Amino acid sequence: MLNFKRNWFLIFAFCLAILTQQNSFAQEFTASVDETTVSDNERFQVSFTFSGSSINDLSKFSPPSFENFTVLSGPNQSTSIQIINGAQSASLTYSFVIQAKSVGTFSIGSASIEQNGTTYKSDPLKITVIKGTAKPQRKNDNSQISNEEIAKNLFIKTTVDKTRVYKGEQVTVTYKLYTRLSIAAQMSVNKLPQYQGFWAEELETPNNISFRTEVVGGKQFRMGVLKKAALFPTQTGTLEVTPFELNVPVQIKKQKSRSIWDDFFNDPFGRSEVIEFNAKSNVVKIEVEPLPPGQPGSFNGAVGDYSFDAKLNNTTTKSNEPLTLNVNISGTGNIKLLDMPEINFPNGFEKYEPKVSEDINRKSTISGTKKGEYLFVPRVVGIREIPPIEFSYFNPKKKKYVTLKSQKFTIDIKPGDKLASTGGVGKEDIKQLGEDIRFIKTSYNDIEKQESYIFNSTGFLIAGALPFLLSIGLIGWKRRYDKLHGNVVLLRYQKAQKVAKNRLKLAKKLMDTQNYKEFYTELSSALFGYLEDKLHIPKSEFTVERASDDLRNKNVSDHLLSELKASAEKCEFVRFAPGAEKSTAMKEMYDEIADVIINLEKNILGKKNV
Repeated sequence: MLNFKRNWFLIFAFCLAILTQQNSFAQEFTASVDETTVSDNERFQVSFTFSGSSINDLSKFSPPSFENFTVLSGPNQSTSIQIINGAQSASLTYSFVIQAKSVGTFSIGSASIEQNGTTYKSDPLKITVIKGTAKPQRKNDNSQISNEEIAKNLFIKTTVDKTRVYKGEQVTVTYKLYTRLSIAAQMSVNKLPQYQGFWAEELETPNNISFRTEVVGGKQFRMGVLKKAALFPTQTGTLEVTPFELNVPVQIKKQKSRSIWDDFFNDPFGRSEVIEFNAKSNVVKIEVEPLPPGQPGSFNGAVGDYSFDAKLNNTTTKSNEPLTLNVNISGTGNIKLLDMPEINFPNGFEKYEPKVSEDINRKSTISGTKKGEYLFVPRVVGIREIPPIEFSYFNPKKKKYVTLKSQKFTIDIKPGDKLASTGGVGKEDIKQLGEDIRFIKTSYNDIEKQESYIFNSTGFLIAGALPFLLSIGLIGWKRRYDKLHGNVVLLRYQKAQKVAKNRLKLAKKLMDTQNYKEFYTELSSALFGYLEDKLHIPKSEFTVERASDDLRNKNVSDHLLSELKASAEKCEFVRFAPGAEKSTAMKEMYDEIADVIINLEKNILGKKNV
């Protein structure tokens, strides 16, 4: 009798569960959020989930505007399907990682989606944003997985090809992502590494991360290269490469609490959730040794392995006709910072600033060619000689200095069409122009006394004063020109806005042609180049943090500094995060960088004029 009642109880419970399960399959579209109270610098996730018996024929998903929030990632899409006792339920989730723009209470509007002609809308969400620091990531009660457990199965590893180098020698740093977990959506950069004391050149990596299997500590991981950079130390001593921080949305399977129904209604698929995990790479230290003594007189700091040649376009010419001397340096090393060798032209030549161009290969080791085109004009006829041109560099593999020399250049200069200096007196033909003796006049009746003189006229006074005024203006302009060109720092400061404007024009042309990679590179150069010139920061020592500190000393507002940092990080992320450039609005990024430069210029000029 007892067994009979127990069986009826189980049958009744089974039927009740079936009815409950069937009722739960009604179509619905809901919105959810991690927390309704967040801090102003905290990232959090908003999800919009359509659930029902089927997720087929879903279309026209329309998210809310997020006008008071910045969308850092999304929409990230995930699906879940369950089949229990022949009955199917499914869900489709669109998730966004967002961050508030300011403090206050805001509403996230309704999202909508269509299925078979029926439109479903979610309820609005109310979010309270408070001032404060971001809350630490907590252990999730549903997944019962801590950050420590995730970190054992997902991490970023920083490696370098050498830890002891000479000053100026290339160090290749590589950032690799190792994971045994499922990554749910696109990752986003939390913080880029800083290369204090290095000149950095980004190396080419594929836009999309390609994973391969690698064993670490006896465990099998999927490994993908995130980023590679070539670093050239500009200082000696112990230098550090700061961590690379990446926000990784990890898909974790939920673990339900055990109950008496777990074995009876077993879920073969399980449910999963997305956890935002902050992956942080290790710190790398590099020992930098100074270059050994015994530097040649022609050494200008070049480190690497180079070849060198110089060619003159003509060895016979006429006076006042220009000549061109081409100097080429090729090899591996920091091509960007190479100084062209000095050429000692003899007297009698008028020389001009060389036209310098470069072609750099950034695949694995920085290499390429730097060319200098020297234009000069001989003014004196005769045989003139340009001594051999020297180029010296330090070879870190051979641990010695190498000096390369060109041949000497002998130039035979003939008299040109125009008169050239010969060191003597020029001869001219003397021609008789007419009679040299004429009749001497003895009567002066036709001569009248002039009552007015030209030096009393207005025209004479103006003509006399005009050269004086022009000379004063010319002297003033010349002094200013010499001051600017004698003071490179001041010249860079004066031209900072003009250079940035030209780079922005070029970036706009690249945007119109949809040249993603070059567009974001030029946009980054416009912002960082402007800051380097305006704040007198050497390119090899530039960081966004240092620029922010210098701007803060100039009383630039914290709000503008925050915009600068956000724009710089966003631009750098788009440049170096695989596949990110096509997902970011080019026009929005262009306007953002341009506004930052304009506001900084106004702010700096405003403080200067106070």
